[in-house]
Amino acid sequence: MSAEVTLLGVRHHGPGSARAVAAALERLRPDAVLVEGPPEAEPILGLAAAKDMVPPVALLAHAADDPARAAFWPYAEFSPEWVAIRHAVDLGVPLHFIDLPAGHFFAEEPDGGEEEGADLPRDPIARLAEAAGHDDPERWWEDVVEHRRPAAGEDALAPFAAVAEAMAVLREDGAASRRDRQREAYMRGRIRAARRAGHRRIAVVCGAFHVPALAGTPTVAHDRALLAELPKKVRTEITWVPWTHRRLSQLTGYGAGIVSPGWYHHLHRTDGDPLPGWLTRAAELLRAEDHPVSSAHVIEAVRLARTLAVLRGRPLAGLTETLDAVRSVMCDGSEVALALVRDRLVIGDALGTVPDDAPAVPLQRDLARLQRTLRLKPEPEPRDLDLDLRKETDAARSRLLHRLRLLGVDWGVPARSSVASTGTFRESWRLCWQPEFAVRIAEAAQWGTTVERAAVGKAVGTARAAAELAELTGLVETCLVAGLAEALPAVMRVLADRAALDTDVAHLAGALPALVRALRYGDVRGTDHGALGEVTGGLADRICVGLPPACTGLDAAGAAVLRGHLDEVHGAIGLLEGADGLADRWAATLRALARREPSGGPATGVPGLLRGRAVRLLLDDGRLESAEAGRRLGLVLSAANSPADAAGWIEGFLTGGGALLLHDPRLLGLLDAWLTGVPVEVFTDVLPLLRRTFATLEAGVRHTVGSRVAAGPLGPGQAEPAGEAAELDAARAGAALPVVALLLGLPAAPGLPTAPGADRPVIPRQAGGRDT
Repeated sequence: MSAEVTLLGVRHHGPGSARAVAAALERLRPDAVLVEGPPEAEPILGLAAAKDMVPPVALLAHAADDPARAAFWPYAEFSPEWVAIRHAVDLGVPLHFIDLPAGHFFAEEPDGGEEEGADLPRDPIARLAEAAGHDDPERWWEDVVEHRRPAAGEDALAPFAAVAEAMAVLREDGAASRRDRQREAYMRGRIRAARRAGHRRIAVVCGAFHVPALAGTPTVAHDRALLAELPKKVRTEITWVPWTHRRLSQLTGYGAGIVSPGWYHHLHRTDGDPLPGWLTRAAELLRAEDHPVSSAHVIEAVRLARTLAVLRGRPLAGLTETLDAVRSVMCDGSEVALALVRDRLVIGDALGTVPDDAPAVPLQRDLARLQRTLRLKPEPEPRDLDLDLRKETDAARSRLLHRLRLLGVDWGVPARSSVASTGTFRESWRLCWQPEFAVRIAEAAQWGTTVERAAVGKAVGTARAAAELAELTGLVETCLVAGLAEALPAVMRVLADRAALDTDVAHLAGALPALVRALRYGDVRGTDHGALGEVTGGLADRICVGLPPACTGLDAAGAAVLRGHLDEVHGAIGLLEGADGLADRWAATLRALARREPSGGPATGVPGLLRGRAVRLLLDDGRLESAEAGRRLGLVLSAANSPADAAGWIEGFLTGGGALLLHDPRLLGLLDAWLTGVPVEVFTDVLPLLRRTFATLEAGVRHTVGSRVAAGPLGPGQAEPAGEAAELDAARAGAALPVVALLLGLPAAPGLPTAPGADRPVIPRQAGGRDT
């Protein structure tokens, strides 16, 4: 008796197709089930019946020698392939994957995926919908397949016969890519093998587009000739990994392009009308977000969705009608509230699970162990995590997250703390687990079998391949915060060698802040940073010596870049503790910068932007008197200097705060006099620079400066405008001193009377006042 082969053509990840496949398998009772999928997965398909295997999940295959070459085959609960897998595994029916082995794909060159047949329609559903007179393929497919429920006594195979006939028409011209023809040749070979194995009732679950080709009868020689063109397959490893509904909804990367996985999941789970249950969930979600939604809203939304379906000629209300009803009835027309429903219900954040005994690289197993030990559960929904590094568990969590970031697994990303604290003992993270991290973990397995060993290996390898000094200093900081003491000696050797050879002051200046931050972390984490301190001190000394010459003759763009480095180095040196005389050497460097004024053109001195910034930094540190700063400002604003250079000096001087203009009226008077005297022909050139400078000042400072200027002309030596300061009344001020002393718990000032029998001073009576 010849074998009976039934081709069940489906659309991947469709609840209607899943229901139809379940009904067809129930009727056929096949003795072999063949599914479109990578044959390498057959040894682990039995795990699909495990108790802790919960979809959405995916098969992850990668080249054993190059984990970056990887591919996913995702399955949701509503995927017809998953229904076929569970049917075969639960009943003990032989199950085989019959698609082209993944090893052939991985053997191709990265640019070898270009296929012929570019005119092939990549979306057959769109062509069918167009032929049926519909402009929306998804809506048409919902009407004819996903919302369709077989009537009592209906032939379970009828839908597949109709789909096969439609696909045969689409493929009448024979257009197919070379890859599709090779895949179909391999599938036909696996079907022949199932027949030779003695199976009599064979069910084949595959993409509907392949059904006409699999139903044909090309010769074995024809198929072998097609397969001979394939590259020799490479050794491949495969396992199960958790997946998410959100990944299923993405068209790029490893997604499946399902626009509404959460909605499809609800359709698959619901017997009967899906509207009331889904709209009830929408109401619960909106109420949880403080939207006033009642049961009456649900009732009206159901009525509206059904009415819209009738008006639009649809057999049942689909997702479009449902969302229209939610927007109108529950959200009062708000797209913001509707976006919440789309994100949480239409797409969703469901995360699957896989059994612990699923194949995995040792690095993945170590990560799973650490996640359990540290109580850090991978979740697809973003959440914030605040860590106190003084606690052992939080410090271990921090080290794990930093190590994973070094390995390219950005499960946690540093975030702004929600706790009002500036201490270095606190860290804040934003956690969000992504399914593709499984590939990055497989890639990182080349560096070690545990997270710590892999991070150490990756740090050393990165240091040896680093091209920039700043990259090395950032790596040192990462090693410290990640607790990679083993990697530090090797990284420090490379850093010391590179720093000794690098003569670019900008590179040195860009590298110093990261090293200083690393030194600060050592205090909290208990890290030995003696060698790091030596490198940091040497780097700072070289910057002090080389910075003034490096700032000479810069154009505007170069000066702006170096000003950023100047601020960063100043802040870093201010944080260094115990550096012998470094602060004094840095102050001398700033003074040298401030003195280097152009004498024969811009190329002969330091740009005004940097000179003004150096003066401001010295003034803020108390290493320059206000009078001297005013004298320098007066010299810069004299007629001997170019207006452009003066405008740059003002920008550098005022950046970071303009309150000093309010505290020192002489500076404001100098600036006002210079600005009113700028020649007309150059005023338009310096105006944008001045506007940019004053735009960075605080709003209150700008308002007060404007008020004082509007009050009248300000001379260079003019004091506070009249009315803003009065002469000190010594008698009235002295009357307040005893009260202040009493509040502060200080002894009474000499000469002040005290109350009889008490140490408290007696406050003189004021006219019309009362004794205190």
